[in-house]
Amino acid sequence: MRKFMETICNYYATEQNFSGVCMLKIKGETVFEKAYGYANRAFKIKNEVDTSFDTASVTKVFTAVAVLKLVEQGKLNLDDKIVNIIDLKGTKIPDDVTIEQLLNHTSGIADDADEEAGEDYEALFIDSPNYAIRECKDFLKNFAYKEPNFKAGNNVRYCNCSFILLGLVIEKITGMKYQNYVAKNIFEKVCMSGTGFFSMDGINENTAEGYINITDKEDNILGYKKNIYSYPPIGTADGGAYTTAEDLNRFLIGIQNGTLLNKEYSDILMHAHCNFCDAKEVYEIPGLYKRNGYAFEFFMINDEKEPFCIYKDGCNYGVSAMFSYYPEKDISLVVLSNQECNIWDMRKEIQLELYKKYYIK
Repeated sequence: MRKFMETICNYYATEQNFSGVCMLKIKGETVFEKAYGYANRAFKIKNEVDTSFDTASVTKVFTAVAVLKLVEQGKLNLDDKIVNIIDLKGTKIPDDVTIEQLLNHTSGIADDADEEAGEDYEALFIDSPNYAIRECKDFLKNFAYKEPNFKAGNNVRYCNCSFILLGLVIEKITGMKYQNYVAKNIFEKVCMSGTGFFSMDGINENTAEGYINITDKEDNILGYKKNIYSYPPIGTADGGAYTTAEDLNRFLIGIQNGTLLNKEYSDILMHAHCNFCDAKEVYEIPGLYKRNGYAFEFFMINDEKEPFCIYKDGCNYGVSAMFSYYPEKDISLVVLSNQECNIWDMRKEIQLELYKKYYIK
């Protein structure tokens, strides 16, 4: 498997613009880990295996764990109404939206940029500077006054800002800033020393800058530009935490061994909680389908028994991340990139090889 990983990663690095880190572990043993490209192009500083990368929406899994921890502690219930916890008077957030609906994307609330409808997230900051958005409350003006897409619980639609509301819930209940609470109760608890909410305008050691491709009409890459004006300068509850490949594995272990959540809530985290499911065949692997519904932020690729793959991905301008876990064989795969690259196809090819090698009897 190591030779295959070397070949596929070299191909994506040389032919498909991959810059980042790829790590594969099987039963806790590191089978492959290697870094590619530059963390800083101007000074030709190379990425290393312990470089921290912007994970975009992978951050939502950290938020989900923080929320479930509060539920486990009896400080919150999944069926609590969001309007009964934080002050949303004067907004268009409906009275019946629950914590669970925010977690599994069935709340129906509007997003700041409706990317499913083709809206451009970057366009939010043409008239409103991105550097003015640093905390969860700063996002409210961009979504809370928009009409909902549907009645809560009647459909499913991915919504970044549902997690902004969850971040505000965490702040209200704990009395701590969202970033500080997650750092103390998740990152520090499982020794994720390379993980944090690092601001783009801060001095951050061993972190990778994000680069947007500059292309011609034929999509040939002519150069790069930094992504510093494409989204807020520091991550919050919906995205933007920086982490390393090894730290994501530490996070997974923290879920499995009960450090972050007890068994009941770890199981809740890792199983689907959305009634709206569109079964789709997965790549070239027979008998598997993607569950197009949500666990509490993880996606599932199922077979007739248990999930074949539990994963979360993330994408922002200039960065992308993919964190996949194959529970039957205890395999984890992490791909982190700081340039625009189709890491989904990269994961697809690796996953197919894993299936052929470890699942076909």
